[in-house]
Amino acid sequence: MKPIDVAQETAVARTRRARKSYRVLAHYFSYAHCELDFETPLQLLVATILSAQTTDVGVNKVTPTLFARYPDAQALAGADRAELEELLRPTGFFRMKANAVQTLGQELVERFDGQVPGRLDDLVTLPGVGRKTANVVLGDAFGVPGITVDTHFGRVVRRLGWTTETDPVKVEHAIGSLFPRKDWTNLSHVLIFQGRRICHAKRPACGACPVARWCPSYGEGEIDEVKARKLLRFELAPGREDELDTLRQKYPA
Repeated sequence: MKPIDVAQETAVARTRRARKSYRVLAHYFSYAHCELDFETPLQLLVATILSAQTTDVGVNKVTPTLFARYPDAQALAGADRAELEELLRPTGFFRMKANAVQTLGQELVERFDGQVPGRLDDLVTLPGVGRKTANVVLGDAFGVPGITVDTHFGRVVRRLGWTTETDPVKVEHAIGSLFPRKDWTNLSHVLIFQGRRICHAKRPACGACPVARWCPSYGEGEIDEVKARKLLRFELAPGREDELDTLRQKYPA
């Protein structure tokens, strides 16, 4: 496989390579979506805050009972703290998270009539809400395109050589310049799926990666295809790894 010299790559070539890689990954992860269960903007906002230092699967086990008990911002604002903490105990850091979601409920009631605002500038003024959380809510609850830079997203775009930035805000702007705004939300989902299922932090499955030919970091992980396939994680769509050969024919290097 011909190595990619990112240092010698023009901005136009990088954009083309990034967009081609995204097309392949979007096909491969055609089922990519927000993995937090929610029905309203408030539920997604709370679930995203709770997802810190734990898994989406773990949060999804807690939120049905939480939202049934506290269905709106007013209920969260007036929640019994001990009861709230006990409900959130399985998510870890439950005292801190209980304080965060109750304070969030109070702020929403006092400043936004109990409703989650649909603007980035308003969302980031809420307790426990940064740009990452705000973009999740905007993209998935309000349909406003946004780039969600979590640890998976940041790792994948740096390995792909799309940016060298490490600051999440700088990463957001750098990647946003490579893609049309309409693609930002799905791009976030697709790259997060890639990071969780293939491009793992400690041992990426390079030999079974559908975009390996356009990745300057190819070889950091397992390059033997048979061994790499054993590293894949496809809990939502078993068997997707078998599409590798089809993708290679459809998207030649």
